[in-house]
Amino acid sequence: MDMNNVPIGYLFLAIAIMILLSAYFSGTETAMMALNKYRLKHLVKNKHRGAKKASRMLDRQDRLLGVILVGNNLVNFSAATVATIIGFNLFGDTGVLLAPWVLTLVFLIFAEVAPKTLAAEKPESWAFKAVYILEPLQRLFHPAVVFVNAFSNALVRPFLNKADDQDDQLTKDELKTVVSEGGQSVGERQTMLGRILDLESVTVNDIMVPRSEIVAIDIDDDINEILTIAAASQHTLLPIYKDNFGNILGILHLRRLARLVQVEEFTKADLLQLAREPYFVPEATPLHTQLLNFQKEKQRFALVVDEYGDIQGIVTLEDILEEIVGEFTSDFAAHNPEISAQEDGSYLIDGMAVLRDINRALRWDLPIDGPKTLNGFVLEHLETLPESNLCLQVGHYQIETVQIKDNMIKALKIRQMPTEQT
Repeated sequence: MDMNNVPIGYLFLAIAIMILLSAYFSGTETAMMALNKYRLKHLVKNKHRGAKKASRMLDRQDRLLGVILVGNNLVNFSAATVATIIGFNLFGDTGVLLAPWVLTLVFLIFAEVAPKTLAAEKPESWAFKAVYILEPLQRLFHPAVVFVNAFSNALVRPFLNKADDQDDQLTKDELKTVVSEGGQSVGERQTMLGRILDLESVTVNDIMVPRSEIVAIDIDDDINEILTIAAASQHTLLPIYKDNFGNILGILHLRRLARLVQVEEFTKADLLQLAREPYFVPEATPLHTQLLNFQKEKQRFALVVDEYGDIQGIVTLEDILEEIVGEFTSDFAAHNPEISAQEDGSYLIDGMAVLRDINRALRWDLPIDGPKTLNGFVLEHLETLPESNLCLQVGHYQIETVQIKDNMIKALKIRQMPTEQT
């Protein structure tokens, strides 16, 4: 067939059709590569037909790219041939020279940049429709694709590392990024998911109630004094010790004590019979591990010990849950007796207040990678116990000691200064 005798209108129509075909192949390549693999797995699980076809094709990316590139190159080179004929018929030898330049510009705009931009913006919408055409084309071009892939795979094989079975797995930091980026879709659950991922980096020592703040029962006290302590306690589980807090005899649940009180006469021996064995955990235990340990041991209260076996504090199941879901009060600062707002905008804070609790209550960012309490934080910066009250500034926090007693700073007044002034 003499192409020079073909009506010029048919040739332009052929060029238009090949632009559409090239746009299809270019956009499909971008859309298939841009699909979110985790959302794709979810749609496959929900039996989405387009997703199932796309997933099957992505399982063999060499074949997928092979059919797209074979089809695209076939269309592009055919279009170059037709464009050359059109140029020759219209402008002679000058047209032959101009045809590649004009065709490149037209294809670059309409068959490359535009379709790839659309496909990248809406990959699912494009890919799940395109696979219905791409699948039969893959069968049609199968011999050519196998031939091309055999040679290309042989060329690149020396430069490829052995496939890692874990390549498809997300690290903790990558998963945190996914949660953070998906915040709009998961709503308030984003914060909870982020806290769950952070459990691995937080230890029992970070959230425990320090030893100095533990309410406990001395078995040597008078029985009436013991009942008074139990009645005033805000906790349902109380340690029982003898002589000193390092000698823990057991853990008493106040609900059991309430039943015992109904008996007219009871002794300390009866009290100890109600107590259960203490449960000890190392202070360096990550929270996610301790959460599983609580479940495994069927416990909800643990005594935290250091490397020497000395008791440093207590941690409860509720403490860990609060690390995930947040405080159980609507306004933690208002319900925290350790923090008192002042009229001048500062806060009067107990020296033994835990830095993590202060940050959570006031939305501050006091460093928590060193001392755990406010007293320890200030003493670390002063490097000595002050003999009288003083003021200091740490970062953008202005700190004033209010009460110093018993070798520790009992109370402090803190004001957060504007960041630009630091």
